[in-house]
Amino acid sequence: MKKIMVLLFCLLAAAGMVFAEGQGDYPERDITNVLVWGAGGGTDTCNRVVMAEMAKELGVNINVVNKPGGVAGSVGMSDAFARADDGYTICGLSESCVTSAVMGGFPERMNVWDFFIIGGSPDIVSVTPDAPFDTIADLVEAAKAAPGTIRAGAGGAGSIHHLNLLAFENGTGAQFNFIPYDGSAPSQNAAMTGEITVVITSVAEQAQLIRGGKLKPLGMLVPDEFDLEGTVIPSAFDDYAALSEFLPISQAIGFAIHKTADDAIKTKLRNAFTVAMNSDAVVEFGKKNFYILSGAYGEEANKVFDSLESNFAWTLKELGAAKVDPSSLGIPRP
Repeated sequence: MKKIMVLLFCLLAAAGMVFAEGQGDYPERDITNVLVWGAGGGTDTCNRVVMAEMAKELGVNINVVNKPGGVAGSVGMSDAFARADDGYTICGLSESCVTSAVMGGFPERMNVWDFFIIGGSPDIVSVTPDAPFDTIADLVEAAKAAPGTIRAGAGGAGSIHHLNLLAFENGTGAQFNFIPYDGSAPSQNAAMTGEITVVITSVAEQAQLIRGGKLKPLGMLVPDEFDLEGTVIPSAFDDYAALSEFLPISQAIGFAIHKTADDAIKTKLRNAFTVAMNSDAVVEFGKKNFYILSGAYGEEANKVFDSLESNFAWTLKELGAAKVDPSSLGIPRP
């Protein structure tokens, strides 16, 4: 009997060693990136470029699956958060997601994630090519003359682009008819077809459309003008100084993993992320598409998202757009 017990003990110990070794071999199978916005937008494009480079380093595929919908990326975040924290699911997201809780979409604060920041691009106000506006002042004065009649898209409700639209309205006194879409690409498509007149998304997302004459740029929502390959786009601040009370609001595109994931898993992802961010493919992508690349992760990236959540949540409350009081969620004032 003793010999049988010893044999069983040895077998169990050996099985435990094999299991432990298996755990150390992460990743052993493909990883899924649940991306909270639609295909073709800035978050989608950035993630796909970086995931391709990370996959080379990790030796497995990273499959990007778009799960748009809800408010501020809540459908995709909820899907990713409900999955196991084993490192085989990450969540492609952006700074716009930090408003999901105060917009009533995601029940958790953003501190349930550990973040990886790829970078960002400044927002721009553009109109459909045949719109009768050539300057920001033209657009604003028309909107003031007929409040709520000019249709404007700015990604999903609660996104950074929506927040920029609200800030643009408050800083200029204009009032638009906001039409929410599942992401930047659908809202830009709507502007190109004339379904809406105004669209606010990033320079990186609009650059190719502006080059092709499919969108007409009017002004930047940052204090400085922007040179888009010889086309100088003025700052909206030039005509409306009050915008400085609400803007600029910065982008932070990237992805996240469950904060409860094992540190060894996070280390593998961080190493692959660093290699990817320094690759020729990602560096060239950033230059070509007007992204300011970051590469932050861990505590540095988490502090950025803590600050964004605080600033965005309380700004939405002050603008009268928040559906949940940020103080009830424990989100500190900026």
